[in-house]
Amino acid sequence: MKKKLVLIVDDEPGILDALSNILKDEGYRTLTTGLGEEALTLYQQHLPDVVFLDIWLPDRDGLETLRSLLEIDPAAAVIMMSGHGTTPTAVRAIKMGACDYLEKPLSYDQVVDAVDGALREKPNRASQRPDRVLELAKARTDDEVRVTPPPRLPLLREGTAPQRTISNSKVIYGMGLHSGSRTGMVIQPLPPDSGIHFVTLPGGTVVPAHISAAGNTEYATTLTGHGESIRTVEHLLSALHACGITNLMIKVHGEIPVLDGSALEFCRELERIGIEDQGTPRLELVIDRTYQVGENDGKKMLSIEPYDGFSVSYQLSYPPPVGDQFCEFEMSSARAYREQIAPARTFGFMRDLKMMNELGLGSGGRLDNFILVGEDNVINTELRFPDEFVRHKILDIVGDFYLLGFPVRGKVTARFSGHRDNIAIQQQILDAIS
Repeated sequence: MKKKLVLIVDDEPGILDALSNILKDEGYRTLTTGLGEEALTLYQQHLPDVVFLDIWLPDRDGLETLRSLLEIDPAAAVIMMSGHGTTPTAVRAIKMGACDYLEKPLSYDQVVDAVDGALREKPNRASQRPDRVLELAKARTDDEVRVTPPPRLPLLREGTAPQRTISNSKVIYGMGLHSGSRTGMVIQPLPPDSGIHFVTLPGGTVVPAHISAAGNTEYATTLTGHGESIRTVEHLLSALHACGITNLMIKVHGEIPVLDGSALEFCRELERIGIEDQGTPRLELVIDRTYQVGENDGKKMLSIEPYDGFSVSYQLSYPPPVGDQFCEFEMSSARAYREQIAPARTFGFMRDLKMMNELGLGSGGRLDNFILVGEDNVINTELRFPDEFVRHKILDIVGDFYLLGFPVRGKVTARFSGHRDNIAIQQQILDAIS
């Protein structure tokens, strides 16, 4: 896990040394400068997690520097400090957006507590203005981001299709379906044999798109790493799986944007950006035997068996107005996926809303980004397919199965299953071959 970075801005060398030593003892990396103008440059270059900023600087006023930092990044976590400040100055700094205000001389405990508080507050600050955080993330170089390719497994075989990435970086904004917060992501190309990786913003933690990082699967698939989480990854991964994109970095602000609740907008964005063949054959995970969770007793079941391609059949059964639905899909091309599966939107039931709210889920559900089902009918939209519900279940399976780290060759048969089952069967596959 990359250590958090703290920028210290003070014209007293003794303060710079003392703060640096305290923070390094606590496991932080530090940058130091005695000038406000240089602090602004360093901030844009390195996007530190926390800033200690003195009120008195030789080239510009500390409060002016604070204002400029917040213009660069409204989510900046800035701790003001002064040896001869006054209460009105402290109040003004906090009103302007500083996280804390400390009087010199600073004690060890003061410094540590202030940094801890700023880091706890930063996600909330960032959630209010993710747009600037994302633009800065797009502009930054990736020299410090190190990704580990997905593990090579015995079932991997060289396919006929090339590895793929995207032609250019792109920022995509939206709403988090379950967090209800403004969110967004930066997608960036990666070289061959890199795999697909998420990077949390603003924390900078790298989380691979791999089953080993799978966390909560209640209503969506969440990936976790080093105490940070990325929620609702399955729709994006579904589009990437179908489009054959094997190498990509996704810098994400908390939760993948839900967009219209399907994978169609992700497919369109990828097409607009451009998908680039990388000239290196891609590896595919070829299922060698039948794996299954659940029983063949008419209840919940999920299996995958050897097959020369990738197909998914799903049987769904809900009370009316959804009823019994069955769909079988063959991943013959990205176009087939885009036409038959990608437009199918996520859905929820009025009867479940109270429970979802108690779990802190579904807060971003709006009339235009999911299907709301009442007791007798669909409440908020016209269906895109008569069997849109079961098609969305297939969409989720295509996305979840990409957490094996490679495109999959196998035939999936599912009945009444969900994200938890998708994760369980993949873990069963890895356990059997490792």
